[in-house]
Amino acid sequence: MNRNNLAIRRNVSLKPYNSFRTQATAAFFCHPKTNEELMTILKEFSNEKMLVLGAGCNLFFTKNFDGLIIKPDMIGIKLLNETSEFVDLEVGAGEDWDRFVEFCVEKGYSGIENLSLIPGKVGAAPVQNIGAYGTEAKDTIVKVNAIDINTGNFISFSNKECAFGYRDSIFKYNRQYIITSVVFRLNKNFRYTQKYADLNHEMNNIRHPSLRQVREAIIRIRSHKLPDINELPNAGSFFKNPILTQREKEELLVKLPEAPFYPSGNEAYKTSAAYLIEKAGYKGLRKGAVGIYEHHALIIVNYGTENGRDIVNFMHEVQQAVEEKFAIRLLPEVQIY
Repeated sequence: MNRNNLAIRRNVSLKPYNSFRTQATAAFFCHPKTNEELMTILKEFSNEKMLVLGAGCNLFFTKNFDGLIIKPDMIGIKLLNETSEFVDLEVGAGEDWDRFVEFCVEKGYSGIENLSLIPGKVGAAPVQNIGAYGTEAKDTIVKVNAIDINTGNFISFSNKECAFGYRDSIFKYNRQYIITSVVFRLNKNFRYTQKYADLNHEMNNIRHPSLRQVREAIIRIRSHKLPDINELPNAGSFFKNPILTQREKEELLVKLPEAPFYPSGNEAYKTSAAYLIEKAGYKGLRKGAVGIYEHHALIIVNYGTENGRDIVNFMHEVQQAVEEKFAIRLLPEVQIY
């Protein structure tokens, strides 16, 4: 198979492939459906700059991409192992994340229900170590299977080898690996444990919540707080929640006595980026075609621009305002190209 026989598109608009709907063009674009097809593409385009794209829900473009964009489309959920306590499932990178969560809840497999309604593909979950409501993807990932762009060889990473951190992993900065599937270990015996204030409040009148009830509660919370990307283009949580030292925590409490904090290990504390943005006066604020969502200060929304630089400029303005008021530099969770 050579380049002419591959399903490669040229000069493709990237506006439909990022949830901010910014305009850019990719020189080449493909969506391999099998590992073999991906390996052939990597061989034929070995001299091209490459970018791997999932659902495009955690990135946006500020300029054209002069290279090959690969959108893995491997699908399928395979049972690898099962005991009385857990199941191991191998899931294709191209599977829709929330559909996978729904599948697990229907089967009675627990562990990722708190990650309901997060947009994106399964292959993106380890890259960002997606998390919400006291749960992170790393809590259930056993193994990540990938192909090395440089060698074309298969490689598997254990949970430890993924070097997971807060919204972080080895895959986020080391772009030589293309994830093809992820293996999850999920529990067959579910018991609700209180982890997150909003969720606890939503479950307050339910004595022993079921797995389905937890998922439905998460969906209600997210639907109320987060805008529909089809109506107001956005990339979800734009900034990471800051991790502070004990000293930084005490300094912030002088300025914001009611600031929320959560233990983050090694005498570190996580605080709320949304809270800081709101206290800086930006919740619901709009500048031209870009602004902060009125119901959640962590969401930057696009009211009509196709220029990614407009979003970057607004991001810088928010960062500067928070830093000037509270001496904390917010870092973007969203990838910018």
